Amino acid sequence: MKYKTIVGLEIHVELSTETKAFCSCKNSFGDEPNTNVCPVCLALPGGMPVLNRNAVNYTIMAGTAFNCKINNKSKFDRKNYFYPDLTKGFQITQNDKPICTDGYLEIDTEDGKKKIGLFQIQMEEDTAKSLHTEDNETLMDYNRCGVPLIEIVTKPDISSGKEARDFLEKLKSTLRFLDISDCKMEEGSLRCDVNVNVKDMETGEKTAITEVKNLNSFRGVEKAIDFEVERHIKLLENHEDEIKTTRRWDDAKNETILMRVKYTANDYRFAPEGDLPIVHITDEEIKEVVDKMPELPEQMIERFVEEYDITLEDAQVLTSSRELAKFFEELAKDFKDYTLLSNWIQTEILRRVEISDDEEFKLPFENKEFIELLNAIKSEKISNNAGKKVLREMFETGDGAKEIIERLGLVQMTDLSAIEKIVDEVLDENEQSIIDFKEGKDRALGFLVGQVMKKSRGKANPKVANEMLVKKLNER
Repeated sequence: MKYKTIVGLEIHVELSTETKAFCSCKNSFGDEPNTNVCPVCLALPGGMPVLNRNAVNYTIMAGTAFNCKINNKSKFDRKNYFYPDLTKGFQITQNDKPICTDGYLEIDTEDGKKKIGLFQIQMEEDTAKSLHTEDNETLMDYNRCGVPLIEIVTKPDISSGKEARDFLEKLKSTLRFLDISDCKMEEGSLRCDVNVNVKDMETGEKTAITEVKNLNSFRGVEKAIDFEVERHIKLLENHEDEIKTTRRWDDAKNETILMRVKYTANDYRFAPEGDLPIVHITDEEIKEVVDKMPELPEQMIERFVEEYDITLEDAQVLTSSRELAKFFEELAKDFKDYTLLSNWIQTEILRRVEISDDEEFKLPFENKEFIELLNAIKSEKISNNAGKKVLREMFETGDGAKEIIERLGLVQMTDLSAIEKIVDEVLDENEQSIIDFKEGKDRALGFLVGQVMKKSRGKANPKVANEMLVKKLNER
């Protein structure tokens, strides 16, 4: 491999606390502009910040989930820069002594497991939101100003757009399971910046780092990285120099667009936040938070494989969202054929139900009706194909399984003599298929079974029909 891709991510995650990071204003998306504000988040004279304890607890949970060291002592700093979205002229953040350091998140790659290292997870506050009008005016909504954030900074361990996307998907799933953020990119509660450059492994030459902003989807992150890698390789091949730049991703053009050139390093003039004391957290306090943490996706996957005796692949699908996992476990309390349950959820339910960004998982019928259907299939009261018909009707009408089975007349024939009569009729009518079967043509048996099902209007048990046909064919 001649070129090595070097990617690091900076991920900002809004925490789902009830109130803001340093005041008692409501932390709520979509409210009327500038209604969730106070002297503290508007930086009015006399407003003093007070740290939200839940923001600390949520950060400890994230740090634990991502294998970080939780520091007993951390501090807040002032990051000085002025935009309209920061009335103070600085942002309260953590710089040299963050709460979480030296973590990692493991992802699956074609070459096996890979650890993506984390430099740190720091607590900070969000900025206000700029609203640009068609009249070239910029309006400010300060509801978001002061909302608690964590910034997750990865090491440059990511080697491709796909790895970045897989990392972000796993990170998002973990945060959702912890229930500390809704991670909605469209609402800005999860935002990601990408730092990418390329190294020539033969010469040791590296391109200057490009920072890519305005990424509003994980797919956009993947495509932006892949685009930048190709661009950087061309720079190396053409022996062109480019200093550090900031670019944005244009979804319509499928390319990055230059925003600005960084001639000098950012000087944020970090200084200790004098209005907030040093944060001291004891080992006992950390343990108390960790002991109350929800089950993480990897833990749940392992438990599903062991407890329900299903495959690793099935467990990964069923735990892809909290609501789906909850749905499976609620049904598993009353239906013990976990493999059949898993298969029907994956093949028949998931293709009809889309899990929303809120992880809502709604069916037009009650869980007990789905269990009624599965019991009818397992007991061979109805065939598998009939079961699919019933489920389709349940989704379309909301009616119960038993009612639909009776209405459509789908109960399988249990009278063996009646099935045998149909089998004999089919054999008498299909001499050529008997000859084909004797000559070893496998499709002949399938054809005959199909004819039995057709004559019985789908009511004959296909397994019984198959066994009866084989026996009679061998006797002829």
